[in-house]
Amino acid sequence: MTQRTSEDARNRILERVRRTGILRPRDVEAMGLPREHVRRLWQRGVLVRIGRGLYALPGDTVAAGQTFAQVTARVPNAVICLISALSFHGVTTQVSDRVWIALGHKARKPTLDYPRIELIRMSGDGLTYGIESHRVGGVEVRVFSPAKTVADCFKYRNKVGLDVALEALRETLSSRRATVDGLWEAAGVCRVTNVMRPYLEAIA
Repeated sequence: MTQRTSEDARNRILERVRRTGILRPRDVEAMGLPREHVRRLWQRGVLVRIGRGLYALPGDTVAAGQTFAQVTARVPNAVICLISALSFHGVTTQVSDRVWIALGHKARKPTLDYPRIELIRMSGDGLTYGIESHRVGGVEVRVFSPAKTVADCFKYRNKVGLDVALEALRETLSSRRATVDGLWEAAGVCRVTNVMRPYLEAIA
């Protein structure tokens, strides 16, 4: 491959990611380019990996984290959950146009024009178990742990889809973001042990 051809490929890929915000290797392949270009751009720091098979421009990743921080700053009791939590932990290929948050049943519904939110009502241990705190842009962002998020995906599979829950389970285990014991414990808290059992036993 000539230098000119490589530069043309780089420009085409960057134009695509600027337009869509997220880039997958299969997107590059659909452009008639080898997937290897994505790995090279990632190694050079031109792209950053924000999840398994998901890449973005460096500034866009910061913006995504700042979006979570923005929501948390305005809704202090919120916990980042489901699709957003999966994205935060890098164990999904899903992209959502809103921030998924959990609040108690008695908490007032937030009124945010931006970012858009998807509100999930939780209670008891389902709301308090598995919360991790992360500093993002000086703001403490509360996010459910990978194990709790997987269990939540099975519990709310009618909202996120069973395919999302299964992908989250596979990716969380393969990336060692959670142990089998941790997943069983989270399943018990979320009362989805029987739902998760056949999938967890088959994978583990």
